[in-house]
Amino acid sequence: MATASTHGPVKEHPLAATAVLSVVGYVLVLGTFAGIVDVFPPIGNDTVILFSDAIAVVNSFALTALLVGFFFIRRGDVRRHRAAMLSAFSLILLFLVLYLWKVGGGFEKEIVIEQGQFLAAYAGLIRPLYLAMLAIHILLSAVAVPVVIYPVVLGLTHTPAELKETAHARIGRIAVASWSLSLFLGVVTYFLLNHLYGWVPR
Repeated sequence: MATASTHGPVKEHPLAATAVLSVVGYVLVLGTFAGIVDVFPPIGNDTVILFSDAIAVVNSFALTALLVGFFFIRRGDVRRHRAAMLSAFSLILLFLVLYLWKVGGGFEKEIVIEQGQFLAAYAGLIRPLYLAMLAIHILLSAVAVPVVIYPVVLGLTHTPAELKETAHARIGRIAVASWSLSLFLGVVTYFLLNHLYGWVPR
């Protein structure tokens, strides 16, 4: 992803840089959920709903950029691959800010399936399916953090020729697969929670 050779501690120690950035991300997320990191201004119900919609849009664009970037590298177009992947990564950072603000300043939502809604008679199956998709989405989001950061660190500090001597392509393929599935499930669960069924604050 880099267009010129760079030197420095990050290039020399990409695993260490990935570990540090991953830990910072985990601390920020877990601290926000635990109420320890209290840096987000309170927001009302309408803003929580707005953030939920914005997050779904951001994730949809991030998924698109990710798949487009994978398509470009398969064609050998490094420049467009780099632009698409950095766009996807930037969108995920935007998602993180919106999501943590929604959680830290607002609240989480719990799905409610009411009589008369789509396939409400099968709520006993739909709710566990929704929770399973949500769990996979969350798990992949957590596990994918270092897997996503590592190829980004490599790409920003190495030239295309240098990247051939690293694990950038191999780890990148794993990142694309896990990240894409996580984003897709995130959008699906958003649709189920906010448009097909209902919710209550949790």
